[in-house]
Amino acid sequence: MSADRWVFGYGSLMWRPGFEWAERRPATLQGRRRAFCIYSVHHRGTPERPGLVLGLTRGGSVRGVAYRVTEEAWPEVRAYLREREQPTETYVEAEVEVRIDPGVRVGCLTFLSDTRHAQWAGNLPPEAQARLIAGARGLSGRNIDYLRDLVRHLREAGIRDRGMEGLLVRVTELEPD
Repeated sequence: MSADRWVFGYGSLMWRPGFEWAERRPATLQGRRRAFCIYSVHHRGTPERPGLVLGLTRGGSVRGVAYRVTEEAWPEVRAYLREREQPTETYVEAEVEVRIDPGVRVGCLTFLSDTRHAQWAGNLPPEAQARLIAGARGLSGRNIDYLRDLVRHLREAGIRDRGMEGLLVRVTELEPD
């Protein structure tokens, strides 16, 4: 029996995993949704000028990507993901079950939003999200670029997220050139 593991990505892990994987499959997680619900003071903002990054919050469902990682690669991949996803420990590492094909479910490591963390932004209205994202910049670049990458890669994967597309329109109107 294989001891391979799976990782679920719903944001930048979808297009920039940064680790060695053996298989990549479209996947759906029930009971959670993709949301800009985490204040970013590292990757896409600063403590003085926070931006927002994605998290998984309760409700709905989210389409993303499941990566199968071999048993041999798993320790290195897990260490990489912890360093990448947890610079300020705003997420909770969790095992979730995702659907990769009709009737086929696999357990995946993912990172859920920690609603008790000081960087938890919660369910901000779209206008508040747009104001935070517009003009924010962190170690990984401009916050709007993160949102643009998300919308573009979701479209390329055949995923229409009207909420994220609408947010991009709002941020683009506010973003200084």
